Amino acid sequence: MAAKKVNKVVLAYSGGLDTSVILKWLQTAYGAEVVTFTADLGQGEEIAPARAKAEMLGIKPENIFIEDLREEFVRDYVFPMFRANALYEGVYLLGTSIARPLIAKRQIEIAEMLGADAVCHGATGKGNDQVRFELTYYALKPDIKVIAPWREWDLTSRSKLIEFAEKHQIPIAKDKRGEAPFSVDANLLHSSSEGKILEDPNVEPHVDVYQRTVSPEEAPDKPTVIEIGFEKGDAVSIDGAKLSPATLLAKLNELGKTNGIGRVDLVENRFVGMKSRGIYETPGGTILYAAHRAIESLTLDRGAAHLKDELMPRYAALVYFGFWFAPEREMLQAAIDKSQEFVAGTVRLKLYKGNVIVIGRSSPNSLYSQDLVTFEDDKGAYDQKDAAGFIKLNALRLRTLAMRKRKTEKH
Repeated sequence: MAAKKVNKVVLAYSGGLDTSVILKWLQTAYGAEVVTFTADLGQGEEIAPARAKAEMLGIKPENIFIEDLREEFVRDYVFPMFRANALYEGVYLLGTSIARPLIAKRQIEIAEMLGADAVCHGATGKGNDQVRFELTYYALKPDIKVIAPWREWDLTSRSKLIEFAEKHQIPIAKDKRGEAPFSVDANLLHSSSEGKILEDPNVEPHVDVYQRTVSPEEAPDKPTVIEIGFEKGDAVSIDGAKLSPATLLAKLNELGKTNGIGRVDLVENRFVGMKSRGIYETPGGTILYAAHRAIESLTLDRGAAHLKDELMPRYAALVYFGFWFAPEREMLQAAIDKSQEFVAGTVRLKLYKGNVIVIGRSSPNSLYSQDLVTFEDDKGAYDQKDAAGFIKLNALRLRTLAMRKRKTEKH
């Protein structure tokens, strides 16, 4: 039984077996009034049945929240992260990581609105998500009570979960009675598959693992050419058509899916200390990442571009570890957003059998000068004789070191 009395708790609720068991467990173990919150982040699953299931489990209609957060998700979380070109460990586009702070933020807002004294998530005690949820909870409401059932209860196996569900008349889908071959998490940015049959990093994933992309081998033999428009570092159009953030990302997902783009088989270092193997599919994000770097190549000064690349691993780690609402992430974001002031223009891309190939880029704010780089007559735009002094000044310390080395070798 619970050590502390909880009157009302806001549960991050998917409507699936695990969170339905958690809902009933909160009622029985804590005697708490439960509020369910279901977020539509573009996971591609029908979320409306979550309302009916919550009502069936005794939740009052006024305590059931189902919200479409797709536009907020892309506009306020995905796009700011992509301005940073964030890649965790050089590969992972952070699809799961970036969704957690939004879900947790909305839980806290609902808790404050309804006077709830606790929040609850369904993340396990081995993964990163428990950290991401709870760091956000505490950053936004430091006195909140956090309930993490997987760290408290004794329902440590699928059979025990099902036994609990049957005891409390919780409906169980036929495909949930057996042991799932792997777990899936999805949103508008990506899908991730982990666990069970994927735990051996030396075994190639079965074709059934992939949710959002055709294989590159099965992609069309003819390339798809698209043009993405940017303003202040954010994508705003595809082939000249202005689109909202979520609509634009969904369109890129379709283009990426058809052309077999965005598959990653990754062994990563979790925040809790262990390594894990995951299969990630980020079709639209992979296209967006390549396009953003291409427009930056025209519009960012060398110093700004190189500094951004130095800051990126730190920024990516903060997102991965769950520090979205930490001051250091916000400080980095301010610097990154400042760098995007003139990142505008268009990028043409060829999508072909798993590849994203930049074939053109143009910007009204371009720093690229054909007069300077041409091998033809530059009409006096650049005096090549100036390079001699530039090189000698940069070589001064190297020449000094070399003279010292010669001097010591003689002795």
